[in-house]
Amino acid sequence: QVQLVESGGGLVQAGGSLSVSCAASGSIFRINRMAWYRQAPGKQRELVAAMTSGGTTNYADSVKGRFTISRDNAKNTVYLQMNSLKPEDTAVYYCNLRYYVSSSPTDYWGQGTQVTVSS
Repeated sequence: QVQLVESGGGLVQAGGSLSVSCAASGSIFRINRMAWYRQAPGKQRELVAAMTSGGTTNYADSVKGRFTISRDNAKNTVYLQMNSLKPEDTAVYYCNLRYYVSSSPTDYWGQGTQVTVSS
């Protein structure tokens, strides 16, 4: 079993910065992808940024150039630095750990942390 514990987030004014982190514990495959998703009220959950254990990253177009994902493989921790925040970034941010077994994905989720950007 895998547990994901998120921290950070909160309230910030537009143009400000916030960071969130997520620590994974339990039985974790060495080769995996850690990611951040977000879900705003009335909207579907969307991928914000992801990073594989090999260092490959991908970002949603809406956050490119503003958000940076990083990870510490030794600590099984993923970070998301969010700069130049906009009100439309307001959402619950969820940490995700994914690995593949026989080509089938297995996903674990954190409990979510609120990020609110005021205008």
